[in-house]
Amino acid sequence: MGNCINPSSSGSHNISDHSKISSNPGLSSASSLTTCSTNSTLTLPSYVEGGPCGPHPTPRTEGEILSSPNLKAFKFSELKSATRGFRPDSLIGEGGFGYVFKGWIDEQTFTASKPGSGMAVAVKKLKPEGFQGHKEWLTEVDYLGQLQHPNLVKLIGFCSEGNSRLLVYEYMPRGSLETHLFRRAPHPLSWATRIKVAIGAAKGLSFLHDSETQVIYRDVKASNILLDSEFNAKLSDFGLAKDGPTGNKTHVSTRVMGTQGYAAPEYVATGRLSAKADVYSFGVVLLELLSGRRAFDRTKPDAEQNLVDWAKPCLADKRKLSRFMDSRLEGQYPKQGVRVVAALALQCTGSDAKLRPRMSQVLAALEQLQDVKKGAEKLTNAGHRNAPNPVIRSPAPRGSTLPPITQSTRVR
Repeated sequence: MGNCINPSSSGSHNISDHSKISSNPGLSSASSLTTCSTNSTLTLPSYVEGGPCGPHPTPRTEGEILSSPNLKAFKFSELKSATRGFRPDSLIGEGGFGYVFKGWIDEQTFTASKPGSGMAVAVKKLKPEGFQGHKEWLTEVDYLGQLQHPNLVKLIGFCSEGNSRLLVYEYMPRGSLETHLFRRAPHPLSWATRIKVAIGAAKGLSFLHDSETQVIYRDVKASNILLDSEFNAKLSDFGLAKDGPTGNKTHVSTRVMGTQGYAAPEYVATGRLSAKADVYSFGVVLLELLSGRRAFDRTKPDAEQNLVDWAKPCLADKRKLSRFMDSRLEGQYPKQGVRVVAALALQCTGSDAKLRPRMSQVLAALEQLQDVKKGAEKLTNAGHRNAPNPVIRSPAPRGSTLPPITQSTRVR
């Protein structure tokens, strides 16, 4: 979801039309055993006291959420004007939730402006009968109205008039990661760009998980990772976000929702949700970045439809790793760097949630790969092409299950 989302291709299978797992017996018989902890009233937690994710969340009413000083309450007529009447040529994406239009507003007053002048925005217009209901819409307003980070998409404002529900985001000109990986973009993402995207998404998740009041994103997938003009990644669509466990609790129990292929097995089976479910989903995205394949693809042979199941035996054997890689990379990647990312992906998608690394640990390992590349470029620029290859040995983050990164600075 978010802005710049294209419809799913036939190769992408979601549990239901709106890409959500919702206790669907077609996925797992266990999923029907989950309990629903959602409240019947539209009251959501607040993070105002103690910072954007303060330590003492208190319930907020719908009125309080929609009164956020960080967001503009748009009139429907303003957004209709900004998108030129929601014309088809302004449409940039659609999904089960509704449609996303490109619009233009004045940077200072946020009033509608002529196309090409002012600030470009993405306007998500929910279908009245859409699957992303009012509560998910309100959840997104609540979280993105308070959480601010360079790797979270910026919510500018909203509209709530009658049955109309709209959200106004910053415009992300490069669209979604899904588009670049699976829709045959004219220029495939390079290895360096893929690592950059992974780091950006990991930074956003680490911010959510390490906040004083933990936030579980619950919808990590390629279509929700949006890219700006410099391929900086930002997480979008917070309709499924949920507060993490508090005190000595290890999880929260909730209705199972997500996208097939990305959802952690323990969450699907029991409805018990923790930040390690996000780690699992991020590991699936790493596999997609490596292979150029979807998390779940019904067009593949039965044994290859689920990316995680197919990847594990391939990645465990170094001799098979090259056959797993996205052919559009044409071999232009550092073999040792690929091994490190493959090892990260395997640990993130491990069946035992307790043994998965924290997102902060995954981020640290990915950043080391980027540091290695930068070190190699500095040596090259300094005229050390003929110098012996130094080897960087970086210890894994403290308390991590991740292996130390050992990599030559020679990066292709």
